[in-house]
Amino acid sequence: MTAAEAIWQFTDDRGQLSSAPTWPTRIVAYIQAGATLWDHGLLPLGIFGSYHDGDAPDRAKSGHLPLGAVTYFGAGASLDPDRLLSSGADLVVAVSYGGGHVYGIEPDAAKHLEAQVPVVVLDVGQGRSLDEIRGRFAALAAALGGAEPPVALEAARERLRTVATDDAPRVLALSPAGDDQVHLARPDSWPDLRALAALGVRLVEPPAGGGANWSTVAWPEAAALAPQIILADTRANAATLDRTRTGNARVIPWNPELPASSAAHAAFFGQVAKALAADH
Repeated sequence: MTAAEAIWQFTDDRGQLSSAPTWPTRIVAYIQAGATLWDHGLLPLGIFGSYHDGDAPDRAKSGHLPLGAVTYFGAGASLDPDRLLSSGADLVVAVSYGGGHVYGIEPDAAKHLEAQVPVVVLDVGQGRSLDEIRGRFAALAAALGGAEPPVALEAARERLRTVATDDAPRVLALSPAGDDQVHLARPDSWPDLRALAALGVRLVEPPAGGGANWSTVAWPEAAALAPQIILADTRANAATLDRTRTGNARVIPWNPELPASSAAHAAFFGQVAKALAADH
């Protein structure tokens, strides 16, 4: 099929042009992408998870997606590309954390899918701002006939700017790793945390060393940072947070794989603003 013969086209974040002879309507997406498309009024046929997910979709990542109305095709090595193709899918929407690598699908399986059906990959990695990520998903949704309902995102931003003063509570983002350890998020490595910092939120910087995205420390070391608000990872692969380890800090849920829509981002900013105002 030549570009001139294609009814539908979209250039993804790899610079790769995806083409289809008919308008895609049977979409299978990475769970975060599927939740984002749903926020734009597009219900995917099915979703798949990451290597951290299990036999059921991670509800922390699914946003408002009606899970009972979609098929879950598994995660990582358990994802069977032939089962996905047999569903009649005519488009796969995946994400990448940089380098164009498809996240959540084994490399051979990804190649097999791309040989049979268009695969659009959008970059959600630390090299992108939250606005850029949201903009790219909005562009894809528009290309698929979706429309995001009006949301007061700028009002949510302004509210956060108002309460994120120089003497506002200090905020630490973390992912519990069990009784002995905790992963502390490096603010510069997460688009949503960078967005909070740009709006004036006082994010706690974890100790140097360790991984690019997280600093793994013992709980007493995390407590010594004296955060007043904790953003706690609620994804399925995070351990349950023991509230006795957080002292007097207010704990609010944090999803590092937030759906990339105005509705989801406005809700996130509003949640943080409410916590800051309550503790100020």
